[in-house]
Parts: sequence; C-alpha cells; structure tokens
Amino acid sequence: MSDVILSDRNTADQAGVDGTPLRVTATPAALALIEELRAEHGPVMFHQSGGCCDGSSPMCFPVGEFLTGESDVHLGQVAGADFWISRPQFEVWKHTHLILDVVPGRGGMFSLENGRDKRFLIRSRLFTEAENNALSGACRI
Repeated sequence: MSDVILSDRNTADQAGVDGTPLRVTATPAALALIEELRAEHGPVMFHQSGGCCDGSSPMCFPVGEFLTGESDVHLGQVAGADFWISRPQFEVWKHTHLILDVVPGRGGMFSLENGRDKRFLIRSRLFTEAENNALSGACRI
C-alpha cells in the first residue's frame, strides 16, 4: 500500500479543522490519478456502493453524472472531490476509516479511470473507540 496522506491537509493531521476524524483519505497514487482525471474531465466525485461487480469498487464520475439522494451518505472530500457511500454500506462501514488507493488493473466499467490499466481501490482500518465517539453524528446523512 502507498503511504497514506490526506487530500487537503498535511500528513500529520488525521482530523478535520474541527478535530473530528476524517472518514475518508487518499494515498499519493490516488491523489495523482484524481488530478489526472480532473484535468481531462473537470470536477469529479466518488461513490462507494455495496454490491457485486463494479458496485463494490469506489466509482469516480464527473460531477453531475451520478446523482446522490436520500439513500446516500456524504463521507467527506478527497482532493476536493466529494466522496459518497450508499446508506446500507455506510451502516456496515461506519466504524471504518476508508483509504482511497490505486492498484494495477481495470477500473469499473463506468468509472473514469477505466482504460488506464489502474483502478481505485478501498483500503481500510477500524476507527479507535475515541474516534468513533468523536464521529457520532458527524456525517451529512
């Protein structure tokens, strides 16, 4: 795995400006791919759903091409790109810090990185008890 860094903060700061732990961060490889996609497609966003096939991978879309709604939870931003997760998946992963990374392979059929011989992947770690307490009610649901 690449070294984990935060998209909009320095590497020593694993919390938001209000001290709340970040729910999603990214590796340098993911940040570089996001910038590559943004240069080609403009603003981008991510959605992580739970399901089979492409639905189990983080998907990157141009802003406005994937509509979020009441069935989605906003986890935060990675390099200025909003990161959403389906509500049922959030209920399973709400105790988990998500780390967006990039590995060799084919991207999801509808995800912007498809055809680049690399794809986004989620790595994770469980939040500590203190982090879970700080996060209680912290997502825009």
